[in-house]
Amino acid sequence: MSENKEDLSMIDEDGLLHKIALDDREAFNCLYERLYRPIFAYALSILKNRHDAEEVMQDCFLKVRAAAHTYRGKGKARAWIFTIARNLCQMRFREQQKMMPVPIEDLDSQLIFASHSDPSLRLTLAAAFKVLNDQEHKIILLHAVSEMKFADIAGMMELRLPTVLSKYHRGLSKLRKELEGKL
Repeated sequence: MSENKEDLSMIDEDGLLHKIALDDREAFNCLYERLYRPIFAYALSILKNRHDAEEVMQDCFLKVRAAAHTYRGKGKARAWIFTIARNLCQMRFREQQKMMPVPIEDLDSQLIFASHSDPSLRLTLAAAFKVLNDQEHKIILLHAVSEMKFADIAGMMELRLPTVLSKYHRGLSKLRKELEGKL
């Protein structure tokens, strides 16, 4: 069984989706392990509510499993999955008709801060991210945490590629200025 997991870890997301379409549960588990954190972080950045983000993440993987046989992309599996997550977020948002701000406690558990064990560093990073506007925050999160390509982010957010690149670099510049002398 561990041999199978090692083999699956070497398969790209397109290959995993193909195996999932053939009802390979280990491939589904491997895809889930790879992407549940980035999907959750993305949903949280949109919905601003931990519970809703968890539900969207779970629903996303259920839809991926059910629709894997329809996937026809070439090297764009991650973008396809994130599009499913985005659509689920939009449906959830329409249902609720309001967005709740992320409590400061939730920032501590977000993936972008979770890898740092120093509480003062986590608070500094959380404070620094407040200088970003919503689009800059999403673009940086999608690229840095979810490892999405800028072209895929542009398609997902319905923005032009130069706009995404500009907002990414502007956001990084804001973060750099905010963090100067604090770290």
